[in-house]
Amino acid sequence: MEAVPPLYRVAGTAGPQGDEDRLGVPDGPGAPLDELVGAYPNYNEEEEERRYYRRKRLGVLKNVLAASAGGMLTYGVYLGLLQMQLILHYDETYREVKYGNMGLPDIDSKMLMGINVTPIAALLYTPVLIRFFGTKWMMFLAVGIYALFVSTNYWERYYTLVPSAVALGMAIVPLWASMGNYITRMAQKYYEYSHYKERDEQGPQQRPPRGSHAPYLLVFQTIFYSFFHLSFACAQLPMIYFLNHYLYDLNHTLYNVQSCGTDSQGILMGFNKTVLRTLPRSGNLIVVESVLMAVAFLAMLLVLGLCGAAYRPTEEIDLRSVGWGNIFQLPFKHVRDFRLRHLVPFFIYSGFEVLFACTGLGLGYGVCSVGLERLAYLLVAYSLGASASSVLGLLGLWLPRQVPLVAGAGVHLLLTLGLFFWAPAPRVLQHIWILYVAAVLWGVGSALNKTGLSTLLGILYEDKERQDFIFTIYHWWQAVAIFVVYLGSSLPMKAKLAVLLLTLVAATASYLWMEQKLRRGVVPRQPRIPRPQHKVRGYRYLEEENSDESDVEGVHGGGSGGGLGDCVEEEAPPTGPRPGPEPAGLCRRPCPYEQALGGDGPEE
Repeated sequence: MEAVPPLYRVAGTAGPQGDEDRLGVPDGPGAPLDELVGAYPNYNEEEEERRYYRRKRLGVLKNVLAASAGGMLTYGVYLGLLQMQLILHYDETYREVKYGNMGLPDIDSKMLMGINVTPIAALLYTPVLIRFFGTKWMMFLAVGIYALFVSTNYWERYYTLVPSAVALGMAIVPLWASMGNYITRMAQKYYEYSHYKERDEQGPQQRPPRGSHAPYLLVFQTIFYSFFHLSFACAQLPMIYFLNHYLYDLNHTLYNVQSCGTDSQGILMGFNKTVLRTLPRSGNLIVVESVLMAVAFLAMLLVLGLCGAAYRPTEEIDLRSVGWGNIFQLPFKHVRDFRLRHLVPFFIYSGFEVLFACTGLGLGYGVCSVGLERLAYLLVAYSLGASASSVLGLLGLWLPRQVPLVAGAGVHLLLTLGLFFWAPAPRVLQHIWILYVAAVLWGVGSALNKTGLSTLLGILYEDKERQDFIFTIYHWWQAVAIFVVYLGSSLPMKAKLAVLLLTLVAATASYLWMEQKLRRGVVPRQPRIPRPQHKVRGYRYLEEENSDESDVEGVHGGGSGGGLGDCVEEEAPPTGPRPGPEPAGLCRRPCPYEQALGGDGPEE
């Protein structure tokens, strides 16, 4: 019977072509495996490592630019829509023709109340939301809520505008706290990727020297605030290219205005109730709102598609595993730190000065004297001045860190004193150049203030377990300041300037006192961050040498095995006989087979 040839060749046997295949490589037991599976002969490990970390650094820069552009577009759309909406709703002809007796002024007042009052409760939920969703996803969710607010303006009713305004107020503090945390983390990651050789020599769990990421943080905060202050200019594009064509000139809108500047009372007393020459068509309004909606959607895509994660997955697990009760309490416990207590006046002033640029300087001095049609150009001057002056924050690379903050405070102090004694005449354009100079200089002080404060917080609190708490406290105090401005909108201009001046002086003195304490070596009292308590036992927590453990575990325990400090409070294993292998030791984590038999080890 004739043998049937095998369907597949047997490994190690010669083929029909002899002991060599078509490529000329010998086959069989003597085949040179190194020729097939060996290392690439021209492979340069050091060069490949350098290229790898260069790609990582470029990825960090991409994250910073995407987050900055997303924040700029989001805030620009929000401010532009709100400004256009309030001007349209202010005109009594527009209200009567478009909405009749629907009570639009009451809806607007409740909408502003939702935006300004809701953030007061943000300190209770912001850290929990950031830890639950993660920094990147909290940014994406908050930007989505801003886009929701834009979408409700297609159908302006009480049940659309007010709930969306409340949701927007809830998202304000989480958005900017997660943004500040994100930029700080990117600076720390850029330092790690730039000094990877030093990190390899020191060990993966060794923390970098304190303050080592400060130069990168200063550059990244400068980039972020250069984009952020451009949002005020972007917000004026609907005014410049659309709404300005429908506005009356200053001789009509300011006909009954008697006093401006430091002599004014409230917001635009005597301003004409009709500001629109002709009513814009509904189709044109829908086109403008659709463009704003598209820009808000683009901001969502930027954050979703181009922003990478701020933490490794194992770090995210550790940040959540400290306990939700501890996460809720830790922002309040940080009040023990004297550095934060000394910076609170600066946090409050940071909220005051932004609102004063828009309402006090823009309305009380600008619109009151040169007309509503020039409001957009004043705010563009403020925006461009602030964006360009953010570069001055880089002076912190060569000068002491208190110089930018104190310089910005000094600029605002001189401007506030000048505005305190200036009352421009209504309907007079000869002094308009003074308004533009004041707007630009106020932008210079705002840029130095914002850049200096965020950089200072990232330097003082560089532990990644605390950064979200610190930025939450910072932006919550800003929200409190904005709420105070909302409550005091009817005060005389002199009272507003006096409050602004006193807050500025107190903030500068308190900050310099803090720096003096640090130079004397006073140690701040920081609350202890609890060690993560992992409920799920996966392969990540089974081995003694855990390469995925975070810095928190490495500092406190020296590996996932727990260390001696973790074994002190554990019960001793049972001493009775047990079938199977011996139970794990007191400080050794059992293997999976021992776990299957019931030996859960010291973690139980």
